Amino acid sequence: MKNIIQNIKSRLLIGTALSLLMLILSSSLMAQTDSVAATPETQTIKHVKPVKNTFYSPFIIDNQSVMVPVKGAIEMVIQHRFGTINNGYKDMWGLFAPSNMRLGVTYSPIKNLSVGGGLTKYNLTWDIEAKYAIIKQTPGKYPVSITYYANMDFDTRENVDSSLFKYNSQRYAFFNQIIIARKINERLSVQVAPSISHQNAVSGFYTKKDSTGTSTFQRMKFDHFAVAVSAKYSITPNTALIVDYNQPLTKHNTNNPCPSLSFGAEMHTSGHTFQIFFTNYYFLSPQQNNLYNQNAPFTYTKDAAGTTVQGGKFLLGFNITRLW
Repeated sequence: MKNIIQNIKSRLLIGTALSLLMLILSSSLMAQTDSVAATPETQTIKHVKPVKNTFYSPFIIDNQSVMVPVKGAIEMVIQHRFGTINNGYKDMWGLFAPSNMRLGVTYSPIKNLSVGGGLTKYNLTWDIEAKYAIIKQTPGKYPVSITYYANMDFDTRENVDSSLFKYNSQRYAFFNQIIIARKINERLSVQVAPSISHQNAVSGFYTKKDSTGTSTFQRMKFDHFAVAVSAKYSITPNTALIVDYNQPLTKHNTNNPCPSLSFGAEMHTSGHTFQIFFTNYYFLSPQQNNLYNQNAPFTYTKDAAGTTVQGGKFLLGFNITRLW
């Protein structure tokens, strides 16, 4: 029964995300139609610029936003995650627990495109990334902004006896995402981002006896689908509340990742953005978070056997970006 309820919750979330997207599109198209109808045919068509500042940072907590820096811009990134708060005073609610950090840099060589890379402390993981703004929200033309994001990471841990990887190709993991966003008004921006993660190596196999005998199963699938819903609400010209929710869609035989709920605040100037928040994600590459996260925001039953996953595993994190 609990498993059925959990499946219903997942489907409701997907339905909510799709409904939100349809609402954004339908409302904006209605506004676009009304604008066209109210414009005289003889009126001179003016050049309308895309909407600005849908998001101020290329990140919205653990996800990318639709924002792509202007041509020629260089951006430095520092991302930090502390340990979970669950040990309380023993490690100062995660502040003194083992932490994770990523240092990155991106550059925009041409209009609407940024490329970059970084190094993460966990597993000494290097990554390269690219982000391209396909369309930008423009009054009377495009009701939403759509951006494509891709990332590839490479685990560089020592593997002397081949106990970690049999082949070097197994060190790679990939991430692809389409980000759809709309600036509703001067205060509120929302986005929906479906994604697919791919791992070149799964964690292994297990055996299970059933009515037909003993069978061997792969613990996880190579590909993993997920969807993220994010929002920003400005409370002052330089301060905003931010929220981000990530829902796994793919069901694996074992080691199913947990969803993540993140919420916090963002402060920005013309060249700096600082985000501080609580999240369930400890990893700093999107494919690792989507494939391997085991910190659940709430308690739920994850399989037919009634296995309970304890929730409330939050940790403190921050993102800092500097744009030139």
